[in-house]
Amino acid sequence: MNKDLTVGKPESVLWRFCLPLFGSVIFQQLYNIADSLVAGKFINESALAAVGNSYEITLIFIAFAFGCNMGCSVIVSRLFGAKEYRNMKTAVSTTFIFTAILLAVMVIAGLLTSRELLALIHTPDDIMDASLLYLNIYIYGLPFMFFYNIATGIFSALGDSRTPFIFLAISSVSNIFVDILFVKSFQMGIAGVAWATFLCQGVSAVLAVAVVIRRLIGIKTEGRFRFFDGSILKQILVVAIPSTLQQSFISIGNIIIQSVINDFGTSVIAGYSAAVKLNNLVITSLTTLGNGISNYTAQNIGAGKIDRIRSGFKASLKLVWLLCIPFALLYFTCGRWLLLLFLDNPTATAIKTGIIFLCILAPFYFVVSVKLMADGILRGAGIMNKFMISTFTDLILRVVLSIIFSKMFGSVGIWCSWPVGWCCGTAVSVLFYRGEQKQNFKNAFSYSYEYRR
Repeated sequence: MNKDLTVGKPESVLWRFCLPLFGSVIFQQLYNIADSLVAGKFINESALAAVGNSYEITLIFIAFAFGCNMGCSVIVSRLFGAKEYRNMKTAVSTTFIFTAILLAVMVIAGLLTSRELLALIHTPDDIMDASLLYLNIYIYGLPFMFFYNIATGIFSALGDSRTPFIFLAISSVSNIFVDILFVKSFQMGIAGVAWATFLCQGVSAVLAVAVVIRRLIGIKTEGRFRFFDGSILKQILVVAIPSTLQQSFISIGNIIIQSVINDFGTSVIAGYSAAVKLNNLVITSLTTLGNGISNYTAQNIGAGKIDRIRSGFKASLKLVWLLCIPFALLYFTCGRWLLLLFLDNPTATAIKTGIIFLCILAPFYFVVSVKLMADGILRGAGIMNKFMISTFTDLILRVVLSIIFSKMFGSVGIWCSWPVGWCCGTAVSVLFYRGEQKQNFKNAFSYSYEYRR
């Protein structure tokens, strides 16, 4: 059901909208968690290391999917809030056409360079073949991943966070059972893990796109909409390119960090691979809620209701801090047992690595959550230059300090670079948000008005 986020008490509106988003991201993470869990439990520690190692490369592709998602979602939100339904449909079809062209390039390039990318991050020889196999199958499934992400972005733009939640719940639970079936019953090894994700995500992508098309057909417009519009594509790219660059540079930063970690051996890689899945569950949840704030901001800017943005920011902080409390406590008290879900007969080094990683990062979830909410508002308002600056502040510090600290304190030094980057990035994001708040988002409102006109 489509939902207008420009009416009602902001706190109530955001809670109803964002809670299904949080549920969706939990199930989304089950894809990666299931792959790691099955690889670690039913194959071996090297298979887990291969999945975790390949994951850093897949983040590059995810960055482009995220950019397409956000570019389409923010513009569609703004047009939906302004009740410009014909242009809204054009924005959707324009995104689909552009994405299809982009995918053709990315799949070919990915398959041709996958081995070189793995070598670039110092993939150990004993997991190179397994990493390459997993990565190539993942690349075959990129069309499903891209179009599914765009479909969920459109649902969110229309104020509907329940439909993608239902799709993800069914798909991710199915993925767990298919993972186990392919690996344990069919003895397909790490290929079974990859093909299970390919199959389940493929089905959910086809269904999600079909429902989006049906939903848009049901929205009445005056006259026929254009299937492709260069000016609308430009507006989409204004948001999509910085969002893609943000995620791409984060991915490249993570690849550099992964290459530093790889120098410490397979056991440290395995421990980090397990722990980073748990960490990513929190960060991805917070990021997705930040995306929800972007949709909320964009709809209200489209409707000219700038005063609702400040109330939305305060409400979002309450939501994310309540989310951070159980995760931080759980990782502090039960980190060892959570890591054992991914590791079968782990080495002491692998367990120790994972526990230290979680204990260092968990207290700072309360800090990075503030950054992600402020970033969500900046992105929803189309203020992408300041959004990028705050991202680079965090990323550059984490990459540089991970290299320096690893030489000074070993692998523990790498984990310490995260909190430093998060704290500095948060300070920058909040300063930018407060500056825009004092200006009453005048630039964003002017931009929206000119676009509607």
